[in-house]
Amino acid sequence: MGVAARRSTMTFFSDPTCHYSHRVRIVLAEKGITVDIEHVNPAAIPTEVLEINPYGTLPTLLDRELVLYETKVMMEYLDERFPHPPLLPVYPVARALSRQFIYRIEKDWCADVDSLLAAPDSKDAERARKSLRDGLLGIAPVFAEAPFFMNEEFTLVDCCLAPILWRLEMLGVKLPNSRQSKPLHLYMQKLFERPSFRESLTELEKEMR
Repeated sequence: MGVAARRSTMTFFSDPTCHYSHRVRIVLAEKGITVDIEHVNPAAIPTEVLEINPYGTLPTLLDRELVLYETKVMMEYLDERFPHPPLLPVYPVARALSRQFIYRIEKDWCADVDSLLAAPDSKDAERARKSLRDGLLGIAPVFAEAPFFMNEEFTLVDCCLAPILWRLEMLGVKLPNSRQSKPLHLYMQKLFERPSFRESLTELEKEMR
């Protein structure tokens, strides 16, 4: 009998400091899903994860016989299996745009975050900080047009962006207090005060700000 067949409840193997794990924890909290969250040291991946995930990576979501190890797949699966509240728009065009926003967040900003986490004192670190800061300031005005990222409702896009914004101070990225950045600061405050976001934080993440 395989490992997946022995667990009767959903289990999320999470890195307690990883922004990719954090985005899924926000979805779990937003949906109010009953789940066992097991915080795992990424330097000591347990045998159970190694047996069910061919890459031996975190995060890993186990739901009975189903094993998922890519966060965008996890988030969409959870949104479809637990449809209330919905975290993707109903209409195909809006859904496609949301998926593309997530793709751009990963290509542009997640890449900078990963670079800074891997080598915060390297030659490329300041370039990554500037890239991340400039990219966020560049889109700051859009938050004056809608309560959330290009949407009237909280979506998976916000779930991906919130962990990055929470980590800015830790990464040494300082956003100025200016007229241009004010909508972004207000958006951040709104996200960080959201009950699901507060619930999603691990003790280690709470210490980041």
